[in-house]
Amino acid sequence: MRALVQRVSQAAVDVEGERVAQIGPGLLVLLGVGVGDGEGECDRLAEKVRALRLFDDAEGKMNEPLGEREILCVSQFTLYGDAARGNRPSYMAAARPELAEPLYDRFCARLGAAKGVFGACMGVALINDGPVTVMVEVEP
Repeated sequence: MRALVQRVSQAAVDVEGERVAQIGPGLLVLLGVGVGDGEGECDRLAEKVRALRLFDDAEGKMNEPLGEREILCVSQFTLYGDAARGNRPSYMAAARPELAEPLYDRFCARLGAAKGVFGACMGVALINDGPVTVMVEVEP
């Protein structure tokens, strides 16, 4: 599984012009599920994201974990896009939706994250704080 994690001052998701989720300061997580991923990878990645020290401490150093801040999680199969051969990415490494959606739901539940709509065309708005963006991955 892969998570592109962005520290945000705010983030929101709209589907068909309607706001479906919104957070204040915290993390926007774009989550990709790969072929072969399961509950173990999901749980490890959720704990890793929760423990990331991406927030400033009292001395201004990135040393604080998420704490009571919010998370917004958006499914993003394109994180598994492979453009090594040609200009049109292949998504063969991304898990099929029927396998990916339950892991997306599990990941969000473990983190108490606000959610986008799995499989929908979404408009994601964010103000990246820093900017701070980190790719986190766990292997099956």
